[in-house]
Amino acid sequence: MSPPDTEPGWDCHVHVFDGAALAAPGHYAPQHRPLAAIEALALSHGFGHLVLVQPSVYGTDNSVLLNALRVQPRRHRGIVVVDVSSADAISEASLGHMHGQGVRGVRFNLVSPAGNSSNLAADFAKLAPRLQTLGWHVQWYARPEDLPLISSLHLTTPVPAVLDHLAGMHANLPADHAAWQALEQLAGQGAWVKLSGWYRLQAVSPYAGLGSSIARVAKLFAGHLLWGSDWPHTSFPAEAMPSYDSTLQPVFRALTEVQKTDALEHAPRRLYT
Repeated sequence: MSPPDTEPGWDCHVHVFDGAALAAPGHYAPQHRPLAAIEALALSHGFGHLVLVQPSVYGTDNSVLLNALRVQPRRHRGIVVVDVSSADAISEASLGHMHGQGVRGVRFNLVSPAGNSSNLAADFAKLAPRLQTLGWHVQWYARPEDLPLISSLHLTTPVPAVLDHLAGMHANLPADHAAWQALEQLAGQGAWVKLSGWYRLQAVSPYAGLGSSIARVAKLFAGHLLWGSDWPHTSFPAEAMPSYDSTLQPVFRALTEVQKTDALEHAPRRLYT
């Protein structure tokens, strides 16, 4: 019998950085942010499990993330970025090895300057059958205007979509914007949404301007909500990093106790098993 999970919470969106690793120029210069630092911070708030997301500055070199997953096997999960420029760019053996280390999804970044969106539809078509076999999902960092395309891509496959940072539904997005219709379609297709990255959504702490959008998303995605701190907050200089608590407060304000417990504990277990 497995020992009880004394820290059952999940922080579903963090990044780790190795100060010695090669990073792509033209975006941000990452500081050394090892797994141990976010583990200690998350544990102090009751979060014993992390989902490590491949940062855009490392491109398809997932070695920093994979090395971190090896530290405590089976405790954390990972989302990678892979090269699908050719049929043999990423082997089945490599994908299977990543799965064994805890990887459960592939990320498409349509926002960052160092993103991976050059041949989106073709790359998605190449990957989807392989992800379906593994039981993985596609994680999207996207803008509201990208949601109709994402919805159309997922109509062709049972591979789930996971939408970063409130699906991009920022504080100044009109309530009748067409993106809301696309988001509703994605919810009907079984997509998931991360309650994260508030400062990426034209909002400032305490993010009160996002309250109605969070509540609206929560209603659409009942049972498919995840929370992530977005540590180490690459939009900010090191001396001005948001507090961990500040990334939780919008969830506490907008969600019921049942919704909150599901988003912080139960839903991640359903998705990342």
